[in-house]
Amino acid sequence: MLHYLSAIILLFCVSLTSFAQSEEEPMVKKIEVTGQAEEEVVPDEIYFAITLKEYLGDNKKKVVIDKLERELYQAVRKVGVAEEDLRVEDIQSYNYNWYRRNRPQREEFLASKKYTIKFEKLDEVNDLFAYLDAKGIQSTDIDRYDHSRRDEFERDLKIKALQNAKEKAKYLLNGIDENLGGVLEVTEINTGNQSPTYYREMSYARMDMAEAESSQDPSIEFQKIKLRYEVRAVFEIR
Repeated sequence: MLHYLSAIILLFCVSLTSFAQSEEEPMVKKIEVTGQAEEEVVPDEIYFAITLKEYLGDNKKKVVIDKLERELYQAVRKVGVAEEDLRVEDIQSYNYNWYRRNRPQREEFLASKKYTIKFEKLDEVNDLFAYLDAKGIQSTDIDRYDHSRRDEFERDLKIKALQNAKEKAKYLLNGIDENLGGVLEVTEINTGNQSPTYYREMSYARMDMAEAESSQDPSIEFQKIKLRYEVRAVFEIR
C-alpha cells in the first residue's frame, strides 16, 4: 500500500512539472546597446579663493586684517557681486619675527583669512584686483567652477542618450531584418564628468597693482565644461 501511494505522489509531481513547463512563456529575444550624448557649456559659476594677510607697512606699522577685509567687501560690491556670494573659509596667524634671538616679550602675529567668492565671469576677477591692496594678498586660486543649469543639462542629455541607444538598436536590427520592440531595461552609466581646466593661472599675490592695471592682456575665459552621459538599454526584438 505504501509503495502504491508513493507511486501516485511521484506521478502527481511529474504531472505538475510538465504542466508548469508548458505554461512557461517563450524566451524573449532582446538586444543590448549603449547610448551617448554630450554637450559643452561655458561655466557661469566660478568659485574664486583669495587669502588676505596682514603685513608691515613702510612705517613698520601693521596693516590689520580688518582693514583688508573691509576693502575686499567694498571691492566685491563695486564689481557687482552679491555679499552672500562672499564667505570666509579659514583664519590663520603666524609670528613674523620668530627667528630673532632677542624677541620682545609680546610676540607679534600676522593674521590671514581665506575667502571664497562666486563670480559669473572670469573678467570680474580682474576687476576685483583693481580695488585691492596687492601687498595684502597672500594667494589666489580657482576653487571650482560649475554651471547654474547643470541639472537641466543633465536631464536633457540623459534623454538624448536613451534616444541614441534606441536609434542604434533600430539600425542594427534593420541590418538583419528584425524589428525593434519596447524597452526592457535602462541603466545609467557613470561617466565621471570632470570640470575643465582654465587657460591661464591667476596669481596676483606679488604683482604690482599699477602693472596689473596697465596690462593689455586679452579677456581670459574658461574652457567649456564637457558634459557627457551614457545609458545601457535593453530592447525587445519582435
